[in-house]
Amino acid sequence: MGAIYRRELKSLFCGMVAPVFIAFVLLMTGVVSSNVNFSGTYPQFEYVVPTVAYIFLLVVPILTMRSFSEEKANKTDQLLYSLPVSTFSVVAGKFLAMVTVLLTACAGMCIYPPILSIYGDVYMPSSYLAILAFFLMGCAFIAIGMFISTLSESQVISAVVTIGLFLILYLIENVSSQIPTTALASFLLFIALCAIAAVVIYLLTKSSVIAAAVGAVLIIGVSVVYFVNSSLFEGAFANMLNSLNLFTKMYNFMYGIFDLKVIVYYLSVIGLFGFLTVQSFDKKRWN
Repeated sequence: MGAIYRRELKSLFCGMVAPVFIAFVLLMTGVVSSNVNFSGTYPQFEYVVPTVAYIFLLVVPILTMRSFSEEKANKTDQLLYSLPVSTFSVVAGKFLAMVTVLLTACAGMCIYPPILSIYGDVYMPSSYLAILAFFLMGCAFIAIGMFISTLSESQVISAVVTIGLFLILYLIENVSSQIPTTALASFLLFIALCAIAAVVIYLLTKSSVIAAAVGAVLIIGVSVVYFVNSSLFEGAFANMLNSLNLFTKMYNFMYGIFDLKVIVYYLSVIGLFGFLTVQSFDKKRWN
């Protein structure tokens, strides 16, 4: 894993990807801070961080699009398969290299609160908790983008799909507000979601038996719960969609609240998409 990590880190920093990523994050932090802290006369740096976080919609796909797509396009993924390392080590090495780029940008952001404290009172705990949430959310987005990169040989397609998915996550709260909150509507939407899950499993495993079995179990399970206690489904689908919004999760940190549930949530997203990346990349090994 160490060799993969060093290789990826060298590739990121010797090229333009890491410097541009870091520079853009710090530039946007400076611009937003000038607007909020100086022009708006708000001393709270933690109000700056959630606004800056929206640049993940654009910069993370640029960071992750090459992680596996470039390997496939250049056929160097065959070299990775032949190395005496596990698929997990390859994925972890690439992920940690990209996280290091993000961590470098976050380290630069840590300089802003002490500078602002020269001009007024800045509550340091809230500022640095917001930066911690920013870092964890960035790691979650990197894990998602890295998984998408395993699905295509084209870096452009990987970037476009990643941006599209991030926009969906960004707009998901507005979408959920348009969904009927009745139990029947939620039940039907959950059934559709189970069918989609079966299709995804088929695409990952190429086994119609496994996909059909998983789909059937999910649909039967949802149906049983609905007929036993349908009231559980009232507004359930909309609430589930709201829970997928990665952006709003960090708001508690803005107020100096160390929310362990949010940290567990981001780590769960990282773990889930890390697992999917390993499975997707490992599938190509045997194909």
